[in-house]
Amino acid sequence: MINLKYSNLKIINFIIASVIPFLIWGPFFPDLILSVSALFFLYYIFKNKKFHLFNNKPLIIFFIFWIYCVLLSIFIAKDTMLSFESSLFFFRIGVFSCVIWYLIDRDKSILTLFYYMLVLCFSALVIDGYIQYFTGTNLAGFKLSGTRVSSFFEDDLKMGSYLSRLFPLLFALFSIKKKQKYEIYFIGFLFISVDCLIFLSGERSAFFFLNLSTLFIVILIKEYQKFRLITYIIAIIFIYILNLNSPILNERMFQTPAKNMGLIQSSQKQSQSQSQKAVIFTDIYDSLYRTAYKMFQDKPIFGHGPKMFRVKCKDEKYITGIQPCSTHPHNFYIQLLAEAGIIGFLFLLSILVYVIHTSIRQFKSIIFREKRPLTDYQVCLLAGILISVWPFSPNGNFFNNWLMITYSLPIGFYLQSIYSKKK
Repeated sequence: MINLKYSNLKIINFIIASVIPFLIWGPFFPDLILSVSALFFLYYIFKNKKFHLFNNKPLIIFFIFWIYCVLLSIFIAKDTMLSFESSLFFFRIGVFSCVIWYLIDRDKSILTLFYYMLVLCFSALVIDGYIQYFTGTNLAGFKLSGTRVSSFFEDDLKMGSYLSRLFPLLFALFSIKKKQKYEIYFIGFLFISVDCLIFLSGERSAFFFLNLSTLFIVILIKEYQKFRLITYIIAIIFIYILNLNSPILNERMFQTPAKNMGLIQSSQKQSQSQSQKAVIFTDIYDSLYRTAYKMFQDKPIFGHGPKMFRVKCKDEKYITGIQPCSTHPHNFYIQLLAEAGIIGFLFLLSILVYVIHTSIRQFKSIIFREKRPLTDYQVCLLAGILISVWPFSPNGNFFNNWLMITYSLPIGFYLQSIYSKKK
């Protein structure tokens, strides 16, 4: 990245794009690619005095948030060194998005490279996942986790998360690629297969994100609107059939969440009091959320410091419900309220507000038949950002490296499309 000759640039593009398959392998190699590329890019920036590459509002706001988190680790957190594990190197996420932005500006072929990486990985998971579903064992010898398909992720049940979070990026790159007719049919088949496979993964949040991003995209895009709608309807028909033939999946994906939230009652509860308190998603999530909220109430402005939920949740004055402690409260917004206070919470909220505001502008232009502010490519990328900042669903640790890489990818592509257009 220092000389950035054409041959060097091709190698760098391949290394960066290889983060897509490595995310299936585990967190080590994606994190290594993220860290090394961020450090080399910072060296390139300072050596060549190209500070203008960071001169944009989104990255400035991100770096302010990062500095704020580091200060919380130093002055607020009960265990500074533990807190530093989350905050100190968090800057890599923003820099990695900037790396993608910069590489696209230098060589548009990286878009095609990312596209084929995604198609290859999605296809491999589809083939392997269905083999595991029908035979009980995948190509690597990994068995089904109960009735849940995990494919190459084995016991780490996040295949559905991988597919649902990267699906908008695949759709975005598909929308701008020059294609033969057979390729359109292949991608249509792949979309249907991926939709059904996410359902078979048994990951409720992933299935919800798939539906959310699909609804968002179908409403706001133009050229491939019917294409996605048809593939989605076909997938829903197959999912309905799978649901009828798998009572366990039906119970997990639909019945249990509805019962836990008080939307329906089981036959055993018909005679119980109708005033029974509904829980948020599940009893465990409800317990974690209420514990985190008590932590927020105790320190509403600055919170308790990054990665401190796992420490402070053991305090008797915060303990609520059947399982008040975990490594994180399983919701980004609640986690930031507990660990970074209102100030940290506003950072994430500002992204959500931007996504909603931009979406409304796009929708308004469609209604009044005006020029659309976003291309189909940008809408799909914005859908990827939306599911990353959606507040009303369980999710992982906000500072988790694996998750942050999947979030930073669409942001890098989106920022490049927006600012390059302005330039």
